Amino acid sequence: MFTPRTPVYLSHSPTPGVKDFALLAALEAGIRGMLLSVMPLVMYRAYLDAALVSRIYLIVGIVSLVTGMMAPWINRFVPRRWMFTAAGVLYMCGLGFALTGVPELKAATLLCNAMGTVTFTVCFNAYVLDYIARQDLGRNESMRMVYSGASWAIGPFLGVTLLNWWEPAPFLVAMVFAFALVAVFWWLRLGNGKQISRAKGPAPNPVAFLGRFVAQPRLIVGWTFAVIRSCGWWAFVVYMPIYCIENGLGEKVGAIATSGANTLLFLTPQMLRIVHRVGVRRAVRSTFAICGGLFIAGWLAAPLPWLTYGVLIFTALFLVMLDVCGSLPFLMAVKPSERTEMAAVYSSFRDVSGIMTPGLAWVVLLFAPVQGIFAVVGVAMWGAWALAGALHPRLGFPHQPASVTD
Repeated sequence: MFTPRTPVYLSHSPTPGVKDFALLAALEAGIRGMLLSVMPLVMYRAYLDAALVSRIYLIVGIVSLVTGMMAPWINRFVPRRWMFTAAGVLYMCGLGFALTGVPELKAATLLCNAMGTVTFTVCFNAYVLDYIARQDLGRNESMRMVYSGASWAIGPFLGVTLLNWWEPAPFLVAMVFAFALVAVFWWLRLGNGKQISRAKGPAPNPVAFLGRFVAQPRLIVGWTFAVIRSCGWWAFVVYMPIYCIENGLGEKVGAIATSGANTLLFLTPQMLRIVHRVGVRRAVRSTFAICGGLFIAGWLAAPLPWLTYGVLIFTALFLVMLDVCGSLPFLMAVKPSERTEMAAVYSSFRDVSGIMTPGLAWVVLLFAPVQGIFAVVGVAMWGAWALAGALHPRLGFPHQPASVTD
């Protein structure tokens, strides 16, 4: 009797799809989710000064930004598959520093993790733009969040619980995810992505592709949305737990809020349906407006810590909605010939927000308590609402125009 054999791929493995990228995103989320609430707590324990912690985050953000901007230039000499692998190695190095137990190396852990994150993001976005059709980008974002939901929902609270039980425990768990990330990447055989030849000339340097980015207003608008959205998450993940500690709510309260907020990722398919129904422009504008109002409400309610806590938890629902729709204006506008370069530019939003938020927090903390950061982020959200008026009204609907701005 004939028994079918497992096919042997003579030239390449099947084209990777949405679920493959969602799996990679879930494994990477396992690393960051486990450390999401752990690292701000570890840093605050080590230095006992919110302003000093902000300065450290600021320096780390600058180094991470430079790393992301240099990624396309490095890709001229290092194939993308090895850059992706390097992201996993950076995570492992950072976790190794944490396992030493030396307080002075906590900043090194933060730095390596940040560099690993930006390298992963550049490579991951470039692979997505290579293999996922433009009309499927929204589904890809939604599937990525659903697959990552468990890591983001369980990780923050579990990480703090493990930290209080045995300090190396959350870093060891994150190390397992880092190994798995690299192993699954090689198992998927993504290689170096699709190669799209240019007309003439060598691969661009960072200054050259930044020039092309600046020349395209629709990309600037989409990137700005990502920066402000990320600033909102910074305020929620880093400064809300510090606010809780300083106002007597305890260490675990912030971790519980972060885990609870990330549980909302399981709602992203429903949120994506809303985006498809109302369009990207309306979804982005309304969500930024609501987020801005809630952050400012949290600032006004600061004398009542539990009320502020509740308002910020509600804000997380709309931050997740921004995760669903906020990246689409940029991703839908990228030219196929600029995937790697623009993926590097886009990934810089995390580092720019990692510079802006601690930098602004450092200034705010010179004159006001930590809740002042919520007010600044709220105003920035309202600024994004105004900027979103430039999006094309039909963006996100079938057969929308090529341009995403009026």
